[in-house]
Amino acid sequence: MKYDATITIALKEGMLDPEARAIQHALAALGFETEKLTTARLFRITLDAPDRDAAYAEAERMCERLLANPVIHRYTVEVTG
Repeated sequence: MKYDATITIALKEGMLDPEARAIQHALAALGFETEKLTTARLFRITLDAPDRDAAYAEAERMCERLLANPVIHRYTVEVTG
């Protein structure tokens, strides 16, 4: 069965986020003041798995093996389908 996994990967709290800092600075220059800004990467993946739990486990393995660095990243996985 086909399942859609949405994986969001972001830096852990306290990690430097130069991209977010640059965006926040640019927004301020345009007149948009922000209190806090962080960046994240979003992956949408369609998986073929026997059930939702298996699709979730497969998406988590993808994060652990390639998509996220557990030292600096946190991630969330949502599976629908």
